[in-house]
Amino acid sequence: MNAATIGLSAVVLTVGVSACGGEQSVGTHELPNVVASTDVWGSVAQAIVGDHAKVTSIVTGASADPHSFEASPADAAAITDASLVVYNGGGYDQWVDDVLRTHAGVASIDAYSLLDAAALGEPSPANEHVFYNLDTAKAVAADLARKLSQTDPGHAAEYAANAAAFSREADMVLQTETSIRTTYPGAAVVATEPVAHYLLIAAGVTDETPRGFTSAIEQDTDPAPVDLAAMLDLINTRQVTAVLINPQTATAVTKQVQSAAENAGIPIVNITETLPVGSDYLAWQRDSAIRLAAALKQN
Repeated sequence: MNAATIGLSAVVLTVGVSACGGEQSVGTHELPNVVASTDVWGSVAQAIVGDHAKVTSIVTGASADPHSFEASPADAAAITDASLVVYNGGGYDQWVDDVLRTHAGVASIDAYSLLDAAALGEPSPANEHVFYNLDTAKAVAADLARKLSQTDPGHAAEYAANAAAFSREADMVLQTETSIRTTYPGAAVVATEPVAHYLLIAAGVTDETPRGFTSAIEQDTDPAPVDLAAMLDLINTRQVTAVLINPQTATAVTKQVQSAAENAGIPIVNITETLPVGSDYLAWQRDSAIRLAAALKQN
């Protein structure tokens, strides 16, 4: 996968009109302005800020392709003007790192750095799609509450309460994920892209995708014929119970994989990197787990 895309939130506390919107004031103080590069982290931020800040997401909607996103000068300005930037990290949204590198004074939360890779037995570097790891999302929410409380102490108690509520709801979603482990032991899947890596770990589902296939996709290149053949063989011989497809990065190869799954009668689970219309982070994660379980149930 090309890692030059997505993942930032920024809390902006200014005196004039901010770089991302018009003036909003409560008494003599403007509301913090939270800017997210995708609606995923923007939704997490919204759950914490409540009515005490404005949240704006740059990349939105399940039809968007975060991998092809290129930051505009306005996007860069939103970062440099912020008092707090929250982003995915791990090279996933390298454009945020590039801006922060030349503006060291901007406070930031790097979600990838909050992943407990050792507890998960993750290799180094770990999979960068940390928004599918609920414990990491909880850590981001808690850090957001702490940092917002520093810039807006008047609402510190509400930020903390919102983060605690987010954590409780995330734990409920995690229970849905882990229930798959006991309900469908030994389940195996393949994926056109390792986006739902952490969902599969929580669910105890084995990812049988050939390493060469995954590596090529991560490098934004077509898999070698031998790796594609191995992928298709797993599907055609029904050695897996579901196929995970990211519809936001459709290519000739992913369409071939999808066609093979349809012909073999293997359930397809669409896994996105941004929120479906009308959804929020926790609902999106819950729905992804439910759809995975429903697909596994068919076999």
